[in-house]
Amino acid sequence: MSTKAHLEVLPRSLQVVLALGLIALLAFPFVGTDFYAQMVSRMMILAIFAMSLDLLQGVTGLVSLGHAAFFGLAGYVLAFVTPAGEPVSLWWTLPLAVAASGLAALVIGFFVVRTHGIYFIMVTMAFAQMVFYLFFDNKALGGSDGIYVNFKPDAGFFDLENKRVFYYFTLAMLVLVYAFLRRLLWSPFGRVLAGIRVNEHRMRAMGYGTFGYKLAAFSLAGALAGLAGFLWGAQTGYVNPELMGFHMSAHAIMMVILGGMGNFAGAIVGAFAFEYLLHWFKDLPTIGSVHLGKHWQLWMGLFIVLVVLFAPRGLLGAIEQMGRREDAADD
Repeated sequence: MSTKAHLEVLPRSLQVVLALGLIALLAFPFVGTDFYAQMVSRMMILAIFAMSLDLLQGVTGLVSLGHAAFFGLAGYVLAFVTPAGEPVSLWWTLPLAVAASGLAALVIGFFVVRTHGIYFIMVTMAFAQMVFYLFFDNKALGGSDGIYVNFKPDAGFFDLENKRVFYYFTLAMLVLVYAFLRRLLWSPFGRVLAGIRVNEHRMRAMGYGTFGYKLAAFSLAGALAGLAGFLWGAQTGYVNPELMGFHMSAHAIMMVILGGMGNFAGAIVGAFAFEYLLHWFKDLPTIGSVHLGKHWQLWMGLFIVLVVLFAPRGLLGAIEQMGRREDAADD
């Protein structure tokens, strides 16, 4: 994976853009309706999911087509431990769901990180399909109909049933995950992961045990995907095997590519852009006998192709490049 597709160091102009975005998210519940606040909450959850994949794809250079397995698994953990008639405590269910996803990633990763390239991609997809059909074909696990989560977790001193409270809790999780991953990116561990992406053979020659580093990254990414899956199940009140499906993993990959790989802010921007474009393409009008919105996958695919061709570092990279051109023109 080319280093030219990465933008690890964020210029000051992009930092300002991200700060303005955070201010907008903080103010949104006071200016937007409940419907749109819930939509933005879903975007933030998917942004956490995309950041977890970016740790693998953008930082370590491991492209996984099975990352959604850990996303859906955490949602199922919440559904299984929530009784039909009362909520359960957030303070033990959230760590439990994250730990379950992280443990599943550790077990699966023990096998998949031994492979490379296309074999890694295919093996991750194979394991994810195994998990998908385990839940899809098993009535005891909810089957294809899924499971309802009747109550949001009980947080004690704040009420997650309140949509605005849940919105800010999700925003807090988004900020914490971003801060943690940015710190991780510039830690010795993160620099080794970046070195593995650029040249794993050279890292081995320097004495680094790349298997252990990749397994740790795979497990951590799975745990963070579990955090997103837990929030998704809590917000929607419903989980089904589709959350573990190939299309969810593919959507996360497109979010990372769309925003720009390797800096985590790109994953956030990509998640918001992807969800906005998805709704926009679905709402396209009917012209003659052609229902344009029905073919939203086609328009989304074409848009992603154009981004890859003309903005290989994603939307953030394109914004940075435009800023440089303006500075050069002013000089």
